[in-house]
Amino acid sequence: MADTAAANLLLELREGVALLTLNRPSVRNAMDDALRSELLAAIAGVAHDPAVRALVVTGSPPAFCAGGDVRGMRERLQVPPGQVAFNGWNRMQRIHEAVAALHELPKPTIAAVNGPASGLGCDLALCCDFIVASEAATFAMSYVLRGLIPDGGGMYFLPRRVGLARAKDLIFSGRTVAAAEAQAIGMVERVCAPEQLLPQALAWAGELGRGSPAALALAKSIMNQSFEQTMDDVFARGSQAQAICYTTDEHRQSVAAFLDKSRAKT
Repeated sequence: MADTAAANLLLELREGVALLTLNRPSVRNAMDDALRSELLAAIAGVAHDPAVRALVVTGSPPAFCAGGDVRGMRERLQVPPGQVAFNGWNRMQRIHEAVAALHELPKPTIAAVNGPASGLGCDLALCCDFIVASEAATFAMSYVLRGLIPDGGGMYFLPRRVGLARAKDLIFSGRTVAAAEAQAIGMVERVCAPEQLLPQALAWAGELGRGSPAALALAKSIMNQSFEQTMDDVFARGSQAQAICYTTDEHRQSVAAFLDKSRAKT
């Protein structure tokens, strides 16, 4: 993957880890249609690039992502009343496509939250496998403060991290959560000093991506759905996935290396 710099997005490869940076700092990396399209294209590229073993998503300072672009919201309300609902529905499909692509990426993902993550920005962090937050980071499910409901997956992802009652509290109030509280309630996995955010996130992503790409992808696909499945469903899908793993080069090479090492000791 060659380093690229789009108007709204920066994408680079660092020792097998793709670093994806939302790059609209003048509006605190608020999500508009152009950024959403670039994000979806970048995720697709990462998914199909064998050189990428894991992904870190962050934002250009001073924010991670302030959510949806309010100017875009105003423009959407200026269309003829009969078009507002259907236009909104179409827009939601594109948002859901981008969030689902990130959540389902067959590689480990980490959100490195460097500042405010509000509304859709909070959803974007929550849909990643893990969150590392700077001490300067904040999180807010602020939709209700604009007369909206969480539309970027927060009603799905947040309860799975913090429990249903606490998720309702955060969504109903729209209040801002500091990094320390976010870690205490299980909303994020790690908190660190601002200058350590990217080094820690990149190092962790490198560790997570060292395993067999096939095994990681298969395990992630099953675990992402485990709350909606029975034990028997998980066993069945696990059996199918394991059969695939038996055929991979990584498994064969691992078994051969173990046997060779055992023979050398005898």
